[in-house]
Amino acid sequence: MQKAKSAKRILITGAAGFIGYHLALALKKRGDLVVGIDNFNAYYDPQLKRDRRDRLAKAGIEILTADIRDRDFIRLVLMRNEITHVVHLAAQAGVRHSLYEPDDYVASNLQGFLSILEACRTFPSLKLIYASSSSVYGLNKKTPFSVDDKTDQPANLYGATKKANEVMAHAYHHLYGLSVTALRYFTAYGPWGRPDMAYYRFTRHICEGQPIQVFNRGLMRRDFTYIDDIISGTIAAIDLGAECEIFNLGDNRPIDLLYLIQLLEDALGIRAIKEMLPMQLGEVLETYADIEKSRKMLDFQPKVSLEEGIIKFIAWYREYYSIKTPFNQLAPAHNK
Repeated sequence: MQKAKSAKRILITGAAGFIGYHLALALKKRGDLVVGIDNFNAYYDPQLKRDRRDRLAKAGIEILTADIRDRDFIRLVLMRNEITHVVHLAAQAGVRHSLYEPDDYVASNLQGFLSILEACRTFPSLKLIYASSSSVYGLNKKTPFSVDDKTDQPANLYGATKKANEVMAHAYHHLYGLSVTALRYFTAYGPWGRPDMAYYRFTRHICEGQPIQVFNRGLMRRDFTYIDDIISGTIAAIDLGAECEIFNLGDNRPIDLLYLIQLLEDALGIRAIKEMLPMQLGEVLETYADIEKSRKMLDFQPKVSLEEGIIKFIAWYREYYSIKTPFNQLAPAHNK
C-alpha cells in the first residue's frame, strides 16, 4: 500500500464498480478522503454493486446514487467536499454489449465524460485521472502496444468511445489547462470482479455444468492484470498528478485463452464443456501492454501472476456464492 504524499480529497465515479470498489478501499486505508458516485445500472446484477457499496459504507466511504450526466450535481459534490482529485471510472463497458446497445455508450462514455470534463474545468487546481482501455489499440498489429502507437482503427464502438475520451481530455487540457491522466487498463480481473468478463462467465458456467463459449477456437491472447496491480498503478497516477499523460496498466504478459480455461478448471476441480466458435465480431486476437513508460514514471511493477490471481478469484467466488459442491444453486450469500 502506497502512503499518500499528502492527504487528498478524491471523488471516484463508478465507485460501486469493480475497480472503483477496490480503489476506494485502498485510498481510504492510506488516509485520503473518498467520496463515490454510482448509478447502479443493470448492465450486470446490481446486487453485486450494492454488496460492494455496503462494504464501502462499513469502511466509512459514502456512495452517492447519481448519473454522471448531471453536471450541476457533480459540480456541487466537487465544491462541497473540496475535491482535489477526480478518478473517473464510470462508463458503459463491454465489447459484446456495444454491438446491440450502441446508444448506451454514447450516453455514458461520451455525454457522461463531457459532463465530467465540464464540471472539472471550473476547478483550476483539480486533477482528473480517468479510465481508458486497451481497446483503443483496436486493429493495431504491432505488439506490445505502446502509448506512442497510433490508435485510429478501433475494432468496436466501446474502443472508439474510449479513444474519443482521450481526444476530448486533451482538448480540455489545451483549452482550459485541466490536468488529465488517461489509464489504459488491460483486462483487469480478480475478486469482486465484473460478471460479464470472460473469466467470470467461464467460472459460473463451469460450476453450473453449462458449456462455455470459446471464440476463435481459443486462439486469442489477453494481457490479464490482477486488480491489486491495477490499483497500485492507479494510485501512482493520482500521486503523480501529471499535466497531460497516457499510461498503459497491464501485466506485460499475454496469456492464451485456453490456458486461462485450464487454470479455472484446475482451481475449480471441474472440466469445462467447451463450445468452440468462430471469432466474435468486434474482438481482437491479442492485447499486450508495453509498460516501460509506466515503470519509469509510476514505478509500476505488476506483482501477481495469472496463476496466483485465478486462485484468489476462485477462493472469493466460492465464498461469495456459498459454493459447497460444484453444482449448487449459485445464489449470492449477501450476509458477507
